[in-house]
Amino acid sequence: MTSPVEKFGRALGKAVKGAADVMNDKKSAPKMFRTNMRDVPKVEGLKREDGWVDMQVQFLIDKKTAGCDHVVGWTVLKPGASHESHRHHNCDEFFIVLKGNGHIITENGLEPSVEGDVVYSPRDCWHGFNNTSKEDVVLVWGWMGAGTIDDSGYEVHPEHHK
Repeated sequence: MTSPVEKFGRALGKAVKGAADVMNDKKSAPKMFRTNMRDVPKVEGLKREDGWVDMQVQFLIDKKTAGCDHVVGWTVLKPGASHESHRHHNCDEFFIVLKGNGHIITENGLEPSVEGDVVYSPRDCWHGFNNTSKEDVVLVWGWMGAGTIDDSGYEVHPEHHK
């Protein structure tokens, strides 16, 4: 029969060994990732039927380039371009209107948007953006919780693609 002191001694030994293993782990230190927009290609193959209408999209930081579970992106919407109503089941999204104006697509319809707007859409919230102006709209945006389109759980609104 094992005494309480022996049980405690065994548990303490395991804890000390576990702590030593963690301290001796040769994992590399976290490393900063840096890129330049000029070096990041535009995303190819974004389809109109998936809600990507005449957009220029760059994934500046993502799982592929930085090994992370988020994305920081840059999008230029030419006049008349749109990122139609969509949602992400597995991540939250934000975007900042750096240049231009248009309309934010919300669950309640269209809302005017201007340079400087900062928008947050939690997961499963329908959202999008239309450039209704005569100038380019530039957005910086991000997904928190997904490092790729597939991981994001991207879904285009079915009403927009009948």
